[in-house]
Amino acid sequence: MMHPDYPGYADELREFHIAFSRGGAYTCIILVLFGAGLDLALYPQMQMKFALARLLVSAMIFGVVLLLRKPWGQRLAPSLTFLWLLLPQIMIAWMIYVTEGVGSIYYAGLNLAIFASGIALGFGLWQNLMFGALSYLLYVLACLAHPRGLEPESVFAVNSLFLLFATAASAVYTLFNERARFMLFRLKSELAAKNAEQELINKNLAEIKGQMMQQEKMAAVGTLAAGLLHEVNNPVNFCLMAIEVAMEEPAAKASAMVSECLTDAKEGMKRVQHIVSDLKTFAYRKPGLVTERTVFLFEKALDTAVRLTGHEIKGIVITRDLPDDTLVRGDEAAIIGVLINLLSNAAMAMRKVRPTDLAIHIGAIWQEQRLITTVRDNGPGITPENLPRVFEPFFTTREVGQGLGLGLSISYRVIEQHGGVLVAESSVGEWTKMIFDLPRAD
Repeated sequence: MMHPDYPGYADELREFHIAFSRGGAYTCIILVLFGAGLDLALYPQMQMKFALARLLVSAMIFGVVLLLRKPWGQRLAPSLTFLWLLLPQIMIAWMIYVTEGVGSIYYAGLNLAIFASGIALGFGLWQNLMFGALSYLLYVLACLAHPRGLEPESVFAVNSLFLLFATAASAVYTLFNERARFMLFRLKSELAAKNAEQELINKNLAEIKGQMMQQEKMAAVGTLAAGLLHEVNNPVNFCLMAIEVAMEEPAAKASAMVSECLTDAKEGMKRVQHIVSDLKTFAYRKPGLVTERTVFLFEKALDTAVRLTGHEIKGIVITRDLPDDTLVRGDEAAIIGVLINLLSNAAMAMRKVRPTDLAIHIGAIWQEQRLITTVRDNGPGITPENLPRVFEPFFTTREVGQGLGLGLSISYRVIEQHGGVLVAESSVGEWTKMIFDLPRAD
């Protein structure tokens, strides 16, 4: 029975046929051999002849079982099952012929095999009907070959009816067994599909949970940035004004050291202004930025990310190779977040293996209206077994408490929302490269 909607059913049914054929064959061998007790009780004078017949048939059935262990034998399992079932039927027909013909008690063995083929074995409907028909034909031939022929006819008629009834009942059993097996397989398939769907839902929920946690962090940073802007900008401006006034004083101009110190203080105050402004840009993320085609300079976003990761990348040589035009379209704050994540990951990975000679190179080229960006470090690299998993939510090689494993997963989703893809390449012990692309501004 083939079901196009359930392609795996044919394979499972084949395995079922093979398993039940072997089990049925071993059971048949035991029944054939134990039948020697019936021979002893009814026909002691035929004991030796029947024992040899039983041993021969059992050996032949065992030979079929050995064939079922071979790959080509498993492909022919229904035919081989039909063969070993027919062997005891032939033996029983011979016993009927050499004993009492129509009245021989051995005809009951034919019924037993017919019922077994329908109830216990994985036969199809037409196979079962054919087996029943052949069993009945063997019975008729055994009776015709007996000296008394079909006499008594009443007994022959009754036995014939029982054999035909057994064939019909076995066929019905076969039909319903086949349907029950298919329903069981269908339920298993549907359950497996539901489990797979549930796993996907759980994975999506985990991703959503991670994004919600990230959004909560961004909201907290946004609140912090707003407070910083309010509390820090005024004193910074006062300091800048005071420095400007001091720099104009004759004493300051007369002293090179004082002038240099004031210049450094002025640059420091400006850096504070930049950091607070960068925090504001990074934290205040509004929905729909990508679809509204907001444009920004990628170079400016990179500058912001470098400043915000200044403590983490301290001592690391940062080089860049960018085109003159880096105007792209998208969510500037989200891209800053991606760059911060990539720079932080690279810095942490490199510091694990050596404290000096650390370098990160950021390169970008235009290709078919997309800015292809590469962030490459000279760290320890990523092992081949971990490389396909780096973008999975909650996957991390860091120690417990040092990260949730969500950064690259969220970064992947951000780039995906910009119509691009984030790809990881690595050479163990040499380098790791993260590549992503952004759309050119219209």
